Formats: sequence, C-alpha cells, structure tokens
Amino acid sequence: MKQSGRRWTPLAVAALVLGFIVWWPLGLAVLAYILWGGDVDTSVRHAVDQFRTPSSGNAAFDDYKKETLDRLEKEQAAFAEFVEHLRRSRDREEFERFMAERSKAAEA
Repeated sequence: MKQSGRRWTPLAVAALVLGFIVWWPLGLAVLAYILWGGDVDTSVRHAVDQFRTPSSGNAAFDDYKKETLDRLEKEQAAFAEFVEHLRRSRDREEFERFMAERSKAAEA
C-alpha cells in the first residue's frame, strides 16, 4: 500500500501546478491521479526514460536491460516496505515501553 505522504513530492506538486497552468482539466486529471494513489515520480521517470534511453540496436539486450531495471525497481520498493515495517515496529516498541514506564510511575 502506498503511503499518503509519498504522493505529495515536489515533482507531484509541480506536475499539478503545471497541469492547471497548461489546461485546467489536465490539472484536475493530475490531482485525481495523485489522490487515487498514483505515483507521479515513477510515471515521470518512466516517460523520461523512454525518450532518454536510446535502443542499443540489439533487441535481446534491450529486453534484458528492461527486465533487470524492472527487477531492481521492484526490489527497491520491497526494501522501502521492509524499512517502513522496521520503523513501525521500532515505534511500537518505544510506545509500549513508554506505556509500561508510565503505568509503573502511576502505581508508585
């Protein structure tokens, strides 16, 4: 599940503002995309990569390269989820420790 805080990156805000400047329905479309969980950063990165990354001339190599980059992107997303899980676990432990100390202080 995407974090709501990650949706509002500087690039997402810039895309939203630019969308409204260019044509207001485009701005509304960008806003809807962001609110329904779209990741503007990834979408823009993919669009830029399509124009920036020229073909090597070898279809097999290009397919291998694309698969490798997709795999790395998935691993990066999985790692980000893992780190978030660790942060939540640490926060939960700290909160439980606080509550235990607080209950001890109340009993004394």
